[in-house]
Amino acid sequence: MARPDDDALAWEGDDDPTLAVNPAAATPLPEGYRAVGRGSDSLAQPGAADASADVSLIDDAERAPGMSNAALVGVGVFAGVYLLLSLGWLLGAGRLQLLAQLFLDPVAFQVTMWMAVLAPPIWFATVFLLTRSSRTWVRLSLLAAGAVLLVPWPFVLAGVTL
Repeated sequence: MARPDDDALAWEGDDDPTLAVNPAAATPLPEGYRAVGRGSDSLAQPGAADASADVSLIDDAERAPGMSNAALVGVGVFAGVYLLLSLGWLLGAGRLQLLAQLFLDPVAFQVTMWMAVLAPPIWFATVFLLTRSSRTWVRLSLLAAGAVLLVPWPFVLAGVTL
C-alpha cells in the first residue's frame, strides 16, 4: 500500500500505455488503441493488420512551423490597427454623407461606404490565410503595407463631429 505522501506525486492514469515517453521501449497498445504521429510504426501490434497503412504521417519538413511569440504579438497589434482602420472608415464616411449626396446615389454611397469599412478586415484575413506557409517577415510586411494603404483619409483629414 502506498503512503499518503506519495499520492501527491502520482496522477490517475500514469500507467496508460499511450503516454509512453520512449515509444521503442513501450509495451504494445491495448486492444482498441491506435498509435498516431512520429514513431507510431514501432507501436503497431504484431497480430494486427498493417496499422501504419491507415495512419498518415506528416513529414517534419512539410509541417509549417508555429509563429514565435513576437510574431503573435505583431499579428495581434496589426489586428487592433485594422479594427481601428475600419472604425475610422465608418466614422469618416459618416462625415462625408451630406457631401456625397451631391455626387452619388444614396445606394451607391452605402455600398462604397461598407466596402471601405470591410476592406481592412478582408485584407487582414486574406494576408493571414495566404501567408500561412510563408516567413514571418512576409506576413508582417504585407500587414504593414495594408495598414498604410487603407488609411481612412476622410477621418484623417476632416475628423469627426458629433
